[in-house]
Amino acid sequence: MTTTRRLILLALPALALSIGSGAARADDAGDARGTVDRARATLAEVLKNKEFDSLRSGIKQAKGVLIYPKVLKAGFMLGGSGGTGVLLVRGTNNDWSQPAFYTVGSVSFGVQFGGQESAVVILINSQKAVDSLMANSVKLGGELSAAAGPQGTGQAANVTADFVSYSKAKGAFIGMSVEGSVVDVRATLNKAYYGREVTPIDIVAKRSVSNKHADALRKALAAASK
Repeated sequence: MTTTRRLILLALPALALSIGSGAARADDAGDARGTVDRARATLAEVLKNKEFDSLRSGIKQAKGVLIYPKVLKAGFMLGGSGGTGVLLVRGTNNDWSQPAFYTVGSVSFGVQFGGQESAVVILINSQKAVDSLMANSVKLGGELSAAAGPQGTGQAANVTADFVSYSKAKGAFIGMSVEGSVVDVRATLNKAYYGREVTPIDIVAKRSVSNKHADALRKALAAASK
């Protein structure tokens, strides 16, 4: 075997790993952009639904919002599109942060939910709750109270929990509490979306990164929360 051929053969595994790594990064970037797009569509859909009057009034005072376009009942979700959503935090003058990516898992949907999948919007009503999400993961409930938002037209945002959840499945409002759920940072999507290693603090508190792709979602939140 010639020296040149030997070097080529030795280089092939490294090349394969490099290509695979690049493909994974490309997939993460696509997943991240798709999640943001679906979050914007989910927000628009729930805001126009008459059953979500209390969400529309509650978002005007909320400190932040978690939007999960698709959450499944069964299992504990640590990744993938099924349990992934975005966190945005309100700043001064009603300007909303860039999105940070989070998963949600171990949700107790109750008998109303059945075996369906659901879109979930969670209003964050306290600074303590926002701060808790800056860690790697947080369990909702206990010191951080969680409740389902009231259903129906003419409903005011009178729930005082730290996290108030709203959900719909197949076009219908469903009552769902996220108490006991675990919300976890999706670091790989944060990195892919912003092009470098970033933490939720970098994204929503320091605001040291940005992506114009999120402008439509941020503008929609600003309009809804005036």
